[in-house]
Amino acid sequence: MIAVALGSIVGLILGLTGAGGSIFAMPLLVLGLNQSMTQAAPVALLAVSGAAALGAVNGLRAGLTRYRTALVIGAVGSVTAPLGIDLAARASHETLVYVFAAVMLFVATRMFLQAHRAPHAVVDRPRLRACRLDPQTKRIRWTAPCALVLSLSGAATGVLSGALGVGAGFVIVPTLHAATDLPMASNIATSLMAIAIISAGAVAAFVLKGGHLAAGVATPFLAGALGGMLIGRALAARMAGHRLQRVFATCMVVAAAAMIYRLRGRS
Repeated sequence: MIAVALGSIVGLILGLTGAGGSIFAMPLLVLGLNQSMTQAAPVALLAVSGAAALGAVNGLRAGLTRYRTALVIGAVGSVTAPLGIDLAARASHETLVYVFAAVMLFVATRMFLQAHRAPHAVVDRPRLRACRLDPQTKRIRWTAPCALVLSLSGAATGVLSGALGVGAGFVIVPTLHAATDLPMASNIATSLMAIAIISAGAVAAFVLKGGHLAAGVATPFLAGALGGMLIGRALAARMAGHRLQRVFATCMVVAAAAMIYRLRGRS
C-alpha cells in the first residue's frame, strides 16, 4: 500500500504539471521505501513511462501531441539512455545522491523563477526559432537545425534518465518552448510522449544489462502512478499553474535536503 500511495504522488504531480513530476519518484523511493539510487532508478522509470504514456494518449486524443517530434526526441534518448546507466554504475551512491539533489535544486530554482514571472507574463515577441510551423498545415517544418536541436534535447534527456531515473521533462519542455512555435499545452503533451519512450527504453536497457527490477515494488508503484496521472489531468485545468509551481518547487528543495541529510546521517 505504501508503494501505491507513493506512486500516486508521482502520477498526480506529473498529471498536474506535465513535466517535473517524475523527479519526485526517486526521492520517494529512496526515502519512503529505503531503496538505493540504483535500485530505485528502474522502478521510477517504469512508473514514469506508464504515467507519461497515459498522459500522451490523452494528448493525442485532444490533438495536442506532436508525435513525430516526440518520436525523434524519444528515439535519440533511448539510444543515449544506456550511457547514463553506465555512468551511474561507475559512480558511488553518495555521488549519485549529490548529483540528484543538485538537479532537484536547479529545477526548483527555475520553477520559482517561472512562477514569479507568470502573473506578470507578457506575450512573447516574435523571434527566430529552429523549428517553424507551416502556416497552412500547422505542422513543424523539418530542417537540419530543427532536427539537431530536438536530437540534442533527446540525447541529454536519455543520459539523465539512465543515470538518475528521471523523465527529464524539465529538459524537453523548455527546449520545445524555445525552439518551436507550439503552445505550452502541446509542448507538455509532446514531452509526455517523449518521456514515455525514453523511460521505457532506459528500463529495457537496464534489464538487458543484467539489472534487477524489483517487481514487488515496481508493480504497485506503477499502479499508483497511473491512478495519480488520471486524477492529476482531471484537476490540472482547475488549478493555477504558478501557484502549483511554487508548491512543487518548495517540495523539491525539501526532498533534496532530506536526501542529503539522510546520506550525511549514515556517513
